[in-house]
Amino acid sequence: MPSRESRLRVGVLGAGAWASRAHVPGWLRDPRCEVVAIADVELDRAQALAEEQGIGEATADWEALVARANVDVIDIATPSATHFQLAMAAIESGKHVLCEKPVAFDFRETRRAGELARSKGLKTKLGFTFRYSPGVQYARELLDQGFVGRPFIFNGYEQNSQWINPQTPLRQVDHTRDQSILHVSSLEGYGAPIIDIGRWWLGAEYGSVVGTMRNFIPERVVRATGQMMRMNIDDGDIFMAEFTNGAIGSVQSSYVTVGNYPGVEARIYGEEGSIICRLVEEYGVAETIKVARPDAVEFEELKIPERFYPTGGHARESWRSMFYANLIKDFVDEILDDSDRNQGNFDDGAAVQEVINAVERSYQERRWVDLPLDA
Repeated sequence: MPSRESRLRVGVLGAGAWASRAHVPGWLRDPRCEVVAIADVELDRAQALAEEQGIGEATADWEALVARANVDVIDIATPSATHFQLAMAAIESGKHVLCEKPVAFDFRETRRAGELARSKGLKTKLGFTFRYSPGVQYARELLDQGFVGRPFIFNGYEQNSQWINPQTPLRQVDHTRDQSILHVSSLEGYGAPIIDIGRWWLGAEYGSVVGTMRNFIPERVVRATGQMMRMNIDDGDIFMAEFTNGAIGSVQSSYVTVGNYPGVEARIYGEEGSIICRLVEEYGVAETIKVARPDAVEFEELKIPERFYPTGGHARESWRSMFYANLIKDFVDEILDDSDRNQGNFDDGAAVQEVINAVERSYQERRWVDLPLDA
């Protein structure tokens, strides 16, 4: 085990549910890390999480934590609208940064943050949780081994019924926006992980997209106000894509499709075989992976090798802690490694956000939109 002095020292910004269920447990699980402090604008919440997890310091002053010389990594698990400001401040202070998605709502700002980090020799990581599931990682190995051969079609889904009940408080939305215009919500918060898996599995960029969005439940309780309000958001969307390697695909995300959370499913079909990876917590199991071949067209379930699980992990562990432990281990490996390896970084985040921005433009203008977009 590394000595205390050689550990990566981590400052966590945000003490909400995702920080407590995924981020902080992931850091504490890796013996090469030490969480030195948690910051939250609600000091009581930071103190409660620090006490629960045995962390020595809690503060409401995020700026002081970011500026500290004895912090190597800043982990941003705050509301989406704050991500860009916090990420830029952390990078400017010379810190490696893990940030929940999106870094920014405009892909150009995410790209700018990534370029600044790279110019300072810093590593970045997006909270693309599902890229780090054992099943998705195993599928990536199978793809590298040529299991599907030349890829033809990718289908991605992120669908669950978290907010099919309008009384369930809606989070991560700006209730002050002009509600006469439909605003991106599900596509950005829930479509992003499957968009990421698509480009990663195919090894190609999205070349052109056409999509549509719908607001199925117009009035909801909003967590920020505690009131039932008009919220003109995409609680359901779907788009088709052409990839730069000639493959085609579709992506669907939703808050209102009946099914268990997180509701991620990725399918890839190729010349030599097909893979379906389903990341849905059902009957106590977090994920399944199935494959088929042209001479064995009935899909069979594969056992995910132990090497794809984090230390102490197993198929019946909560996906929240299991997938995020893999993400954090990978980030620590990258930071401690002298190579340029840095997957799922801000550049990948910018590419995914650019697809989201393009689908939004497609919906607004009722047409196919080519990528890259104008800078």
